[in-house]
Order: sequence, then structure tokens, then C-alpha cells
Amino acid sequence: MTNTLGMNKEISIEQIIRGQVQEDTWNYLSGAAAKVRQEKGPATLYKTFAFIPRKTGSETVHSTGHRSTEGLTFNDWSIDRLCRVWLLMQLDSADRQAYVRIIEDLFAGATMNELIALYSALPVLAYPQDWKLRCAEGIRSNIGGVLEAIMYENEFPFQYLELPAWNQMVLKAIFTEKNIGRITGIDQRANRALAEVLFDFAHERWAAGRSLPPQIWRLTAPFLDAVNFPDIQRLINRGTPADRNAALLACSLSPYGPALELLDAYPAIKARIDRGEITWDNLLPDAEQAPVNV
Repeated sequence: MTNTLGMNKEISIEQIIRGQVQEDTWNYLSGAAAKVRQEKGPATLYKTFAFIPRKTGSETVHSTGHRSTEGLTFNDWSIDRLCRVWLLMQLDSADRQAYVRIIEDLFAGATMNELIALYSALPVLAYPQDWKLRCAEGIRSNIGGVLEAIMYENEFPFQYLELPAWNQMVLKAIFTEKNIGRITGIDQRANRALAEVLFDFAHERWAAGRSLPPQIWRLTAPFLDAVNFPDIQRLINRGTPADRNAALLACSLSPYGPALELLDAYPAIKARIDRGEITWDNLLPDAEQAPVNV
């Protein structure tokens, strides 16, 4: 049984699962969930958590991009990943020590796909303060899927990571060529310490004759000043069209006077920024190669 859900309507994870799996699979999942809620020990949780893919398969959730009533957004999640997250939500959290120990035991013995589900579940786990170090540890992973589970559309880092760990995550995303636009709260948690690291990073890359992902300049916009503004001018004068657009988009978001004056010198691009045609997700819109008005 399959069902493609509307993108604008919030719906529960349970409804999403029931709309995608076969009836016998749902009966298995709901029966296991009932046992997880009732049992004092974790035996059923451990067994079902490992067994879920054999019952559900790994097809992509049809409601990809959808936000559930529980606050999770599913972009290219597999159905087994979603079911594992839902199963974790059935665990009784009344005993904090027991609850945390059970989840930590799952992390300790997890396969790659199990880790992806566990990190995806961070926003819906009880006692969020207890998972900050676990999240920070995951950021050190070299497994792309694990990093994306932490970084992409995951509200936990935005809400709970301390500033050093947050900055480490963003830098890891940049160094591993992840899409920082998919990091929840990327603009809200921009900070001067991170911006200064990025300016230093830019100097190192330029000295080595290497390029930079243009999206990083969104993180510097609130902190442009007399010291770093020459880097923005360099992007415009010596960078690619995407670099130039990123630099001017950063200027449009900056309170720094010379940055706004520089933007005014490019009225055609400024107009496109004002119309929402040039954004961090679309730095090279159609007809971008047309002559620039200076």
C-alpha cells in the first residue's frame, strides 16, 4: 500500500508509515511497539530495531520533504529509517537512567544504517541535554550518511549544541562538501568566531590556488567590516559569477555601510536579489551570463 502525501499538510509519523507499508508489516510494527511500551526491559526494542528493514524494505518515504506533527522533516529518508525512529519514540522514558542507557547501548552496537536512524531521532528523544555529547561525537564521523543525518533538516544541533560544537559541525559540512543550506538554523546561529575561521580558510585556499564553495559567504554577512571587506571585493573582482553573486548577496544582508554601497554599484544584480531571483540556493539563475551593470 502506498500513498503520496500533500506537502503542506502536517501528518503524524504513524500515519506516514501506515500509508506506505503493507497491512501485515504494520501489524508487526504496531505489535512490537506495544511490547516496547509495556516491557520493562529492552529485548523487544533491540530485536525489532535490528529486524525492521527485513519487514519494511528500504524504499524512500513517499512524503519526502514533508514535516510531521512531531517536527521531523523527511528528505530522502528510507522507510526503515523512519520506522526505526518511530519505534524509539515508543520507549518509556520515565526512568531517565534506564532510558539513556538503552539508547546508548543501541548507539554502541549500531550498524551504519542504525546510526543514521539514531542520529535522525535526536530531536524526538527524551532528555535532549543528555545527547549533546553524543551528537558532537557523531560530527567526528567520516561516514557521509551519518553526517547528513546530523546536519540535514535536524533541529537538534540548532537547539542544543554548544557554540564550539556547532561551529565544528558547520566547518565539517564545508570541508566534506555538504550542502550547508540544509542545516537547520544555519543563518540564525551565524557567529563572529565562525566567520573569522572562514575568512582564514578562504585565505589558505586562495594561497593554494583553490576555490571555495560560494555558500560559505552567507555565514560572514553579519560580520563584514573594514578588516575583512577586501575579501568580498576580491570575490567580485576575481571570482566566478557565482562568487560575485554570493559576495553581493552577503552585502545585501550586511549592516556595514561600504558593503551596501558596493551592492548599489551593481543595480541589475541588486534588483534580482530584491526580487528573490538570486538566493543562497540559486546563485546562478537563468540568463546569469548577461552583461553586468556596473
